[in-house]
Amino acid sequence: MYIKRTIETIINKTSKDYPVLLVTGPRQVGKTTVLKECEKKKFNYVSLDKLSERMMAKETPELFLQTYKAPLIIDEVQYAPELFPYIKAIVDEKQKNGMYWLTGSQQFQLMKNVTESLAGRIAVLRLLGFSQRELLNTKNDKSFIPDTNYISYLLNKNIKNIEINELYEKIWRGAFPKINVNKTMSWEIFYSSYLETYIERDIKNLSNISSELLFVKFMTALAARTGQLLNYADISKDIGVSEVTVKAWVSLLRTSGIIYLLEPYYKNITKRMIKMPKVYFLDTGFACYLTKWNTPEVLQAGAANGAMLETYVVSEIIKSYWHNGRQAPIYFYRDKDKKEIDILIEENGTLYPVEIKMTDMPNKDDIKNFNILEESKLKMGQGAVICLASKFIPLTKKINVLPISYI
Repeated sequence: MYIKRTIETIINKTSKDYPVLLVTGPRQVGKTTVLKECEKKKFNYVSLDKLSERMMAKETPELFLQTYKAPLIIDEVQYAPELFPYIKAIVDEKQKNGMYWLTGSQQFQLMKNVTESLAGRIAVLRLLGFSQRELLNTKNDKSFIPDTNYISYLLNKNIKNIEINELYEKIWRGAFPKINVNKTMSWEIFYSSYLETYIERDIKNLSNISSELLFVKFMTALAARTGQLLNYADISKDIGVSEVTVKAWVSLLRTSGIIYLLEPYYKNITKRMIKMPKVYFLDTGFACYLTKWNTPEVLQAGAANGAMLETYVVSEIIKSYWHNGRQAPIYFYRDKDKKEIDILIEENGTLYPVEIKMTDMPNKDDIKNFNILEESKLKMGQGAVICLASKFIPLTKKINVLPISYI
């Protein structure tokens, strides 16, 4: 069963403008599947996960590209950076767009090689697991921004509300395609296998970690902090490694697409701003597995319900940008007086504030910190409270209540 992906449109459009297209993201989010679905002409296909093909690509890259001719999909291309100079030579000679479609999971290593070898010839897109809009088939192809145009667009679509039990089942299950297409698959076995594969294939290739068990302990400590300020010293004390090691491991998770660091907004705002980023897991199901929330019912009733809800909303907003081929222009605000705005979306010099609340009846007290923007003489657009409400409701002239389904 194939579920249509938002990124398909930008893949087809971008491939007409560039000779090489790279889709990057974590393992098992559907990179190869979506490229195969987008084929308008017959592409050849080869995966460097296979050792024989990987060896050929590394040792005789010119022969490899003669054997596997363009148009060609190369899966897990990060295993053979030796290919890039030869791809460059071919596309410079042929002067055709849409010749090579690449996928890769290890972003840091991959991007370094790409920028050095294929600058100006390659478009890079990022893919995560299924978005809520893809699973609900809402046909919403807009990047999230709580302005009049976006809200009117969704009101015309009669978006179905998500009941709270259904919502927490989605949060708990996570967004990986395999476990969403096959609902009878064991959740625990899927994520335990994913963790093992991630460490064996990605982490060991990127870093000489001293202890796999210690690294899993670190991931668990970080998952327990999803939606919180990232305090390296606290994590260091909890797991018994140095802050330098914690920072290196955070970088590994970030570059391999497991976590997202949401940076504080700092432009033209008081110097009393907190400078630490907030950390979010990009898949809530994986975070739930690491922190042992083993059923959606236990998660919904547990202490992490608010943090996981916030993590889910932030990841969905990020997907709405990345799956449309855009950077996610999102930040948060927090000062030393602990005044906080969950999300600030910056678009064309305007800031759109967003609060995430685990309530179905938000009130004006929930948006009291929005006035910080006006006090700082920043241009403020429409704002929103994303919550468990069942329908769109105006809260003030500039602030609206939006159901989770509107992301």
